[in-house]
Amino acid sequence: MILLIGGPTASGKSSIACKLAQILNTEIVSADSMSVYKYMNIGTAKPLECMKEVRHHLVDILDPGEIFDAKMFEKMAYEAIKDIERRGKLPIVCGGTYLYIQALLYGIEETPPPDWSLRERLYSVLKRKGSIYMYEKLKVIDKKYALKISPKDSRRIVRALEVFLQTGKPFSSFHRWGKPRLEFIGFYIKWSWDVLSQRIENRVRHMFSEGLTQEVRKLLEMGFESFITSAQAIGYKEVVPYVKGMISLEEAMQNVIKNTKAYAKRQIRWFKRQGWIVVDTEKLGIDGSVNFIIQILDSTL
Repeated sequence: MILLIGGPTASGKSSIACKLAQILNTEIVSADSMSVYKYMNIGTAKPLECMKEVRHHLVDILDPGEIFDAKMFEKMAYEAIKDIERRGKLPIVCGGTYLYIQALLYGIEETPPPDWSLRERLYSVLKRKGSIYMYEKLKVIDKKYALKISPKDSRRIVRALEVFLQTGKPFSSFHRWGKPRLEFIGFYIKWSWDVLSQRIENRVRHMFSEGLTQEVRKLLEMGFESFITSAQAIGYKEVVPYVKGMISLEEAMQNVIKNTKAYAKRQIRWFKRQGWIVVDTEKLGIDGSVNFIIQILDSTL
């Protein structure tokens, strides 16, 4: 049995998971595609204080730019869950990267290894014609997967096209959607859009006040520009033009807010479809949400 805490960015799920882990004396498996990377703390909103008290798995395990995908997450998260269970604890999986959570619950078949020559050619086309052009190509061959990702998510678009050209099969066909292979209780951390929207704005402004621009400068100095300007790096790619003197600080901030809200809407759509237990955190607050979840667990486990 695992406990899943999911929801959109800025919903407070990390705070809830941290308090639950302390009460239950257990550990957290992060389901956040960016938290696996070192040196990226502010823009990913890593729960640094909680990490001092509660063991987190799949956080700070790779350098920016190293390959990490849903299949790797599935394997590593599953191993972490079994390790936690062997020590007699209830694993908590917390995050908002729904493609990773989906892979963990339902599995994903092994895809072919990267074809770097083919990938380079696809990125060359993308550079010339743009991600929207490539996204439209993907929709023709794999509409199911295309609808799950952003038209600006160049990395996932290229990977899906690469796999199709290698195998002749749509990327979505490698995903299995049957009965969950893990027994779980899922909780969806819910807010009204107006309140969540304001929370996102407040969090982004807090990130800038905490030193997001300095974090981006350091990453650039370390040679990670190609990664932090990729479509997946929300909170970083928007700051690079400011650091280079191309836009104002307020413009960078507004771009982060806009892209974060767009991602949050995609997260909300996915979590709403899952039928998990809804936690009205706007009404209950963080502590009330924790108590609500504990009550459910007490009556279930």
